[in-house]
Amino acid sequence: MLFDATAVLIASLTVATVGGPVVLPENSGVSSSFSSAHAGYAFTTPDAHAVTSPAPHTLASLTSPAPHTLASLTSAPLAPMTPAPGRAIDLPTSLDQRSAPTVVAPALPLAAEQLATFSGSSLLHGLSALPPAAAADFVTTHPHAVHELLSSPPAAHQVTSWWAGLDATAQRSLIAATPEVVGNLDGVPFAVRNQANRALLRSTIRELELEADAAVGRAVATQNLHRLEMLYEVVDALGPAIANPPRSLLNLDTHGQGKAAVVLGDLETADYVSYMIPGMLVTVAGDIVGWTGFGARLYDDQTSWLALLAEAGAATQEQTVATVAWIGYQTPSLMNVGSMELAYEGRDAIAAAIEGLQTLRADDPPFVSLLTHSYGSTAALLALEDDTTVDALAMVGSPGSPAQSVDELNVRGDVFVGEAAWDPIPNSAFFGSDPGAPSYGARVMSVLGSVDVITNEVLAGSAGHNEYWVPGTESMRNLALIAIDRGELVTDGSALDAGRTLAMLH
Repeated sequence: MLFDATAVLIASLTVATVGGPVVLPENSGVSSSFSSAHAGYAFTTPDAHAVTSPAPHTLASLTSPAPHTLASLTSAPLAPMTPAPGRAIDLPTSLDQRSAPTVVAPALPLAAEQLATFSGSSLLHGLSALPPAAAADFVTTHPHAVHELLSSPPAAHQVTSWWAGLDATAQRSLIAATPEVVGNLDGVPFAVRNQANRALLRSTIRELELEADAAVGRAVATQNLHRLEMLYEVVDALGPAIANPPRSLLNLDTHGQGKAAVVLGDLETADYVSYMIPGMLVTVAGDIVGWTGFGARLYDDQTSWLALLAEAGAATQEQTVATVAWIGYQTPSLMNVGSMELAYEGRDAIAAAIEGLQTLRADDPPFVSLLTHSYGSTAALLALEDDTTVDALAMVGSPGSPAQSVDELNVRGDVFVGEAAWDPIPNSAFFGSDPGAPSYGARVMSVLGSVDVITNEVLAGSAGHNEYWVPGTESMRNLALIAIDRGELVTDGSALDAGRTLAMLH
């Protein structure tokens, strides 16, 4: 088979970066037991922070007699759910009704075939006008219409207006009847999306487990098994009901390679919100547990820094953070990483996520940062070259984008770039620019390893293309500081680092 020349080039560069497993610093609090099954891409999951992974799933485990444990809803209950035999699932739910929505008369119901020709806000209004059973049936019988709606959704402010215009009964009915739609629309309140996505996760697992005993063809059975194993990984990433910090499911696509985003902390109230944007070969099935584990460590690092700064009188103790372990687009494989097609998909998904956050938090905007790796940085750069605006951007292992300088990006604060030793992707300008070039105007973020002059902690260096997220590294230290708007403390590997102490904050 012939490959696209650009794909072969960047694939060879990527594979060349990894000569073995990730080497972790001693006492880093990281287990080497978790690694991605993808060749050339190794993740390692922190043991701490309540990321619990049970024994690997097998075919036998899908038909074991262990019962599910389904957490009850805190709002009005949905239709009763009878669990199928299979794997135990602990999925807490929450729906915070903080303000009563405006009650408006619904539009007249439309025939399903006519509604299927609608799109955007028109489709949303039509769905909400249907009786719950008819809405659920529409979603089942018209998956293409749902896919198109979620691929090209209405603007977040339109979604927010639509949702607020429904009375509480209509809202609960839509959550129960169309959780896939409600849970993945930016502009719907975060707690509502969490409830809808957890309901979708439970119901899909239950359906697939029931189908495991049905007489289906081998191809369908194999596909169902892969989907089921992927969704089990999402359950593991969410952790138990007592997980600290609390976790919520912001996005969930149960089809194909899947998409998911797990939030650590409270998006509705956090002072600082950071989105972790992954690069190639990161999938829900293979990496959501590890990606969420990195998010948990990043969350802890940010809160530790805020506590230290508060103790030094440089911040208030009340400041909080939320970290989003985001796999919200289909990341490329070695076969298509040379194309920008998936980067444009990622651009649109990132833009929608940020727009949704900023719409819902318009009266209390948080500090928003994008922490991006590899191909994910290209997707983020594309979004920031358009209308998306954030407060800070960090890029590690970036192959660039069409933008030639930070002046072409909608970033209110600083742009940082980190480049590890033996990582061939930075400086390649593969997608048009080199963010690490002096002419680009980004600030250098050291990832080479050092001793923290504030905490006296020995920080490990990152090597190759895939060690930027390893806990205990200088890279993770700097990413945490960027995310809480403390760029003045970010090290750049120069002699100036000796003076980056808390004294400079007074």
